[in-house]
Amino acid sequence: MASSSSANILVLLGLGLAGIIIMTRKLKKSVKEDFGAFVERFQLLPPPQPAPPKAPHPLTGLSFAISDIFDIDGYVTGFGNPDWAKTHEAAARTSMAVSTVIEGGATCIGKTVVDEMAYSINGENKHYDTPTNPAAPTRLPGGSSSGSAVAVAAKLVDFSLGTDTVGGVRIPAGFCGIIGFRPSHGAVSHMGVIPVSPSLDTVGWFAKDPSILRRVGHVLLRLPYADQRIPRHVIIADDCFQLLKIPASRVAHVVIRSTEKLFGRQVLKHANLGDYLKSKVPSLNQFHSKNRNGEVKTSSIKSLANAMQFLRRHEFKHNHEEWINSAKSVLDPITLAQVGETLELTDAKVDHCQLIRNETRLALNSLLKDESKDKNKGVGEALAVRSKNKEWRKKRSRDDGILVIPTVADPPPKLGGKEIFSEDYQSRAFSLLSIASMSGCCQVSVPLGFHDKSPVSVSFIARYGRDRFLLDTVHTMYTSLQEQADITARSNLSSNKITQEESAEIAKEKGNMAFKEKQWQKAISFYTEAIKLSGKNATYYSNRAAAYLELGSFLQAEADCSTAISLDKKNVKAYLRRGTAREMLGYYKEAIEDFTYALVLYFTYALVLEPTNKRASLSANRLKKLFQ
Repeated sequence: MASSSSANILVLLGLGLAGIIIMTRKLKKSVKEDFGAFVERFQLLPPPQPAPPKAPHPLTGLSFAISDIFDIDGYVTGFGNPDWAKTHEAAARTSMAVSTVIEGGATCIGKTVVDEMAYSINGENKHYDTPTNPAAPTRLPGGSSSGSAVAVAAKLVDFSLGTDTVGGVRIPAGFCGIIGFRPSHGAVSHMGVIPVSPSLDTVGWFAKDPSILRRVGHVLLRLPYADQRIPRHVIIADDCFQLLKIPASRVAHVVIRSTEKLFGRQVLKHANLGDYLKSKVPSLNQFHSKNRNGEVKTSSIKSLANAMQFLRRHEFKHNHEEWINSAKSVLDPITLAQVGETLELTDAKVDHCQLIRNETRLALNSLLKDESKDKNKGVGEALAVRSKNKEWRKKRSRDDGILVIPTVADPPPKLGGKEIFSEDYQSRAFSLLSIASMSGCCQVSVPLGFHDKSPVSVSFIARYGRDRFLLDTVHTMYTSLQEQADITARSNLSSNKITQEESAEIAKEKGNMAFKEKQWQKAISFYTEAIKLSGKNATYYSNRAAAYLELGSFLQAEADCSTAISLDKKNVKAYLRRGTAREMLGYYKEAIEDFTYALVLYFTYALVLEPTNKRASLSANRLKKLFQ
């Protein structure tokens, strides 16, 4: 019996050890030493350092990797497909972007996995296996530049290069919890890079450190030295955050608090980007989906995504359909379905997509361009010079606006998950990605910690050609964003209170937009909503009074201004608006008192009169002349 019992124990131990060995092998297979990031290792060294007193190369001491879509002299560019590698010769020269960073002092250590023919945004590759996401090993790393993102996230290199057509850098940056930069279209040379869709293709880069991101950017973009600039406006695209599958406050709240801390609350703005594009990009109408009654059932952003996908498919097929047919390569089903799809390939429709690109760029440039330099000249500047006010001088160093959107709407999908095939998932992803891809504007994805064990990120977009400004903004805000992300993740504050304050601000900004569009009653409704959510904010009452003035409701305007003044004794606009209301009601003595007190505050604090309130401005200007 003893002998039989011992034998059973030995058998059980043997089975247990065998199970451990099998599991260990599986683990090693799923998480390789290099996380499956590389397809080929080599070393390309930078030139020798210049002799003193010349400065060393700007990227000295940094290592980097490149997606297997960049040409390297003497190496075959694989393009994520072994049949491509078999049917193409070794490159005769090195990609311009790679040469530039090597000459800048960095060392290239190899090529990384790219999604098959750089077409997917998921990060899967059946030929070379899917790289392991270091931030979330059970989830996809995102593509197309999956290996380059993984190499940075796993700290195998200091930075890496990838390509971004419809999200190839931004998606893996968001999924892997690192910084990913998509420059303005054409800002970095695409020479020596296999094209996917030339109208949308860009060379982007990844880093974990914002300082390294900026150093690489200065080299690739060949930027001369200049003073660092900060944003004049930070615009939250509210409708884009409604696409998020995690609490919007988890992302928006972090950006809002960081912006307030660094630049002040007055910098924050809110916008409905879909409505804005609808009014500014009329060529999108052709890509709207309509119901049986002919009513539009898609947002302008979704229509923009539809146009982007059409343009990408058309240009991809133009570049690679002949090879696909001749090589008989067994492609990934998603790629094959896209390439095999019959498109309405008319020159007119392709030209229309280009028109959408041009109109979208103009629209975003208009939204983000700093036009304040052309406003409030004369009196405002004279007062500022007279006061030598520090805050004014600080504002003089401000630059254009920044648009804030989520990088991705969904958390990274699980390995083998089916949601990547979902039309809703694709629609949410491409809607957000289309904004920069179709406008050609620059965009950066910034990590904001984790939610439910998955990386969270946010994206900043600057207008076309303002890449340096965007790099500066990331460098300035990064530490504060991480601090606020940590605070938000740990916070025990009432989420209802946070949501209520944010909702009030959103309602106010909607009211402001309605006011600009001269929809006075609609503006009043939004301001009233803001007051119900936060009744102790003087601005909400003052803004509603402005709308009442436009409708001729002078008693209501006077009452709102009185409430605003009781909440904020220094609210110049409230005094001006109440003075205007009283003047229209025939209370001339009280009106003069309000205008006079407003002027005292004006000169004391060097505040600029609101240009939209013409009645108040004219009245105040008349009084100002009397005091001169």
